[in-house]
Formats: sequence, structure tokens, C-alpha cells
Amino acid sequence: MNKSVISIVNAHYLNNYSIQSEFSDGKKQTLNFFPFISETKNPMTRKYLDKKKFQSFHSEHGDLLWGDYEMCFPVWDLYEGKI
Repeated sequence: MNKSVISIVNAHYLNNYSIQSEFSDGKKQTLNFFPFISETKNPMTRKYLDKKKFQSFHSEHGDLLWGDYEMCFPVWDLYEGKI
């Protein structure tokens, strides 16, 4: 699979910091972001422990991000189920 053509076409919040993403090839992946957010020391990331802020994610140019790129993840990592 060519990594450069994979993008997120749809993403929605499930519960408890879990998001299901659908990719341009139809694959769906559900990831729990809580372990990553709770273990980081970065205050720009830790603020997303607030569930309302966490749920404010959006998809832009095929990527999943929060705020003005305050938190984002490489799309291929999300596709592979890695955070």
C-alpha cells in the first residue's frame, strides 16, 4: 500500500478517549488516546485530558488534529493502530 495516498475521511468519538477513524481505502481503526495523553508531560497535550477539549478534534487535509496542530498524529501510525 502506498502510504502517501492514505488519509482520514471520517472520524468520530466513541467514548473514554476512543476515536474511530475511517481511511480513504475503507479501513476503520479504533484507538484509545488516553494512555498517550495521560503519560505525557507536555501541558499542551495534557490539557486534552479534559474530555470536552479532547472531543474537539477535527479532520483536516486527511489528518486528525486538535486545536491549531497542538496535538496531531501521523496518519500512517493511526492507520497501523499506533499512537
